[in-house]
Amino acid sequence: MMRAPLHLSIASRYSERSNQVGGYDMGPVNWLAVVLGAAAFFVVGMVWYGALFGKVWQKQVWPEGTPQMSGSPIVLFGLCFLAELVVSTMFGHMLARLQPPTHVIWMMAFGIGATIMTPAIAINYLFQRRSLTLFAIDAGHFIVGTLAMGAVFVALS
Repeated sequence: MMRAPLHLSIASRYSERSNQVGGYDMGPVNWLAVVLGAAAFFVVGMVWYGALFGKVWQKQVWPEGTPQMSGSPIVLFGLCFLAELVVSTMFGHMLARLQPPTHVIWMMAFGIGATIMTPAIAINYLFQRRSLTLFAIDAGHFIVGTLAMGAVFVALS
């Protein structure tokens, strides 16, 4: 028996009349949670790299002293927020697709920070010969930031 090529098989399972993919309905993305989740991640970063670990982090990144920054801080922080918005958008899309219970949202938020974002920076930091202290600060930010983002999704679900 001849089987359809994989791309045709996948395409045939998509129904244009609804958000149905492979027989499963995809709920709507909670765009308010996406934006507020990114904002929560951003606020965690402000506190994390400000009051909590700012001085230690700066010494780890710039051992000779903090350089004079060039460019607009508005652009810098805007791009950081945009990157966090990308993470939150993907998280919102996954939640809309899976429609998981609350405890799974928490597990997914932690999992993204701990098992995707943290190993990604570990790879870079290993090749850059960065310190374990810097890695711990940045990894902690990603884990706590994604948990804060997840908290917003839980609160608005």
